[in-house]
Amino acid sequence: MLLTIDVGNTNTVLGLFEGEEVIEHWRINTDPRRTADEIAVVLQGLVQQSPLLADTDISGIALCSTVPSVLHEMREMCRRYYGDVPAVIVEPGVKTGVPVRMDNPKEVGADRIVNALAAVHLHGGPAIVVDFGTATTFDAVSSKGEYVGGAIAPGIEISIDALSSRGAQLHKIELQRPRNVIAKNTVEALQSGIIFGFAGQVDGIVERMTEELTEDPEEVTVIATGGLAPLVLDEARSIDEFEPWLTLVGLRLIYERNTP
Repeated sequence: MLLTIDVGNTNTVLGLFEGEEVIEHWRINTDPRRTADEIAVVLQGLVQQSPLLADTDISGIALCSTVPSVLHEMREMCRRYYGDVPAVIVEPGVKTGVPVRMDNPKEVGADRIVNALAAVHLHGGPAIVVDFGTATTFDAVSSKGEYVGGAIAPGIEISIDALSSRGAQLHKIELQRPRNVIAKNTVEALQSGIIFGFAGQVDGIVERMTEELTEDPEEVTVIATGGLAPLVLDEARSIDEFEPWLTLVGLRLIYERNTP
């Protein structure tokens, strides 16, 4: 079994692959204070509690992280508890097969490169990946599979937190589609602004990116991923595909490229 780990700023997503299929997955809080030993306890507890994974051995690990302190502890966890298991950490020097056409390629988050690789593998290029996480990121991939750039916007939860902290009569709400865009109460007004506002943001940025990426908009596949993507999938007109495990698929591909 291949264990894939995507460490984000807010959540960490873990998935176990049997061949090309994700057979089990988990989402846990990303805690920068968690030590390597604590990470191992959490991981082993999740694996042992799963009814699908009786007598399962982890034969490989692939991970990427946007949080340097957590990456350090992940390295230590791999060394101490899985020292005999091949581990691939996405960082400079690791073969991804994705040319990065940026002013400073080292600035690009590892997860964004991983997503670009998975997008081309699953749907071909050109493509735009919209990742709904702590930030909402937009990544453009050329027809040749090159990472050519992107955009970063505040994420849905960050925007809600900012609004509730700065608005005296505005509180955190359950994120769900309101009955109408023109709301009749404060809760639904907030839901309308968030759900339809972010859907409009996605459509607007995707449209502008598409114009720069290719002369034929029909060539571009727009792929949504990330834990918050389901909130706007039905409202954003530009999204073609939803791939919840896009990053995990990319990690599997990179593991295969870097191990015998």
